[in-house]
Amino acid sequence: MEKVLTTLAILLCLISCLSVECRKMINPHRNLLANGLGLTPAMGWNSWNRFGCNINETLIKETADAIVSTGLAELGYQYVNLDDCWAEYNRTPKGEVVGNYKTFPSGIKALADYVHSKGLKLGIYSSAGYPVMTKALRQAGRPIYYSLCEWGQSNVATWAAGVGNSWRTTGDIVDNWDSMIGKMDQNDGNARYAKPGDPDMLEVGNGGMTHDEYIVHFSLWALAKAPLIIGCDVRTLTKEIKDIIGNEEVIAVNQDPLGVQGKKVMKDGNLEVWAGPLCPGSKVVILLNRDSQESSSITATWEDVGLPRHTSVEVRDLWKHETLKGNSTGSLTATVGPHSCKMFILKPLVGT
Repeated sequence: MEKVLTTLAILLCLISCLSVECRKMINPHRNLLANGLGLTPAMGWNSWNRFGCNINETLIKETADAIVSTGLAELGYQYVNLDDCWAEYNRTPKGEVVGNYKTFPSGIKALADYVHSKGLKLGIYSSAGYPVMTKALRQAGRPIYYSLCEWGQSNVATWAAGVGNSWRTTGDIVDNWDSMIGKMDQNDGNARYAKPGDPDMLEVGNGGMTHDEYIVHFSLWALAKAPLIIGCDVRTLTKEIKDIIGNEEVIAVNQDPLGVQGKKVMKDGNLEVWAGPLCPGSKVVILLNRDSQESSSITATWEDVGLPRHTSVEVRDLWKHETLKGNSTGSLTATVGPHSCKMFILKPLVGT
């Protein structure tokens, strides 16, 4: 009960800290599973994209250590998730699921204790259970974040809010451009529900895409309010990859308390504009060039992004970490390289 009250207190504090304008903007239909969790997208790490079934307790402990030592934990990455292949194939005579005796000889509880000692949380994979699993977790005596792995079947975005904190809106991602961009296109179809839809985990750092493509990957996931679940080996994290998944300005877009999923608002061949609202009245905008060869000039109009035509805004470039000189009115234009994007926050100026 104490932990439940603590979670409630944090929730009330979060709400009270929001500006009046921001509270007015919060979508009244964004009703999530009522356990106080998932108010912003989850952030953490998952074993599957890099390691598949090749996991053991040493790897998980070393990963937890690395999440802390690299500073990722301080940025909000808190979940250390075991994906498939952690359990014995057969249940015990009592019907219990237990960890694989060879790869997790100390047991899952001991592993959880270790992860918790680092100030992190352990996540564990099962299979689609829906209301049955929801009921079981609620009987655990403390709030547990339930990420529903439904693979985007059965119109999951239309009903999952009542049984889970987040849910998969697509099949499994693969570490290449076509898979990544295709998953986001599929996820974009659920943007109107303004819930924490999950187009699968991040592939950033696994080597199958270019640096610019990984920036597109992370930018779109952040704008879409998708969970930011790292899928690479954080024990050997390079500065280049750390600079992507550790971009605090982009993370702040993902964790914005308004919680409304951004979406594609303009398409002209391979040139696109994605945008969404932020609290308290700003807009996040991504100019995306899907062409694999040519750079192009892309323009986002205020009509595209949902601003009054004559609004004057301050423009912040989230990847250059700089505020553009002067103010913009009516539209924003930038040249974007192939398979690349630029990401901005448009902050309306008072009195415009």
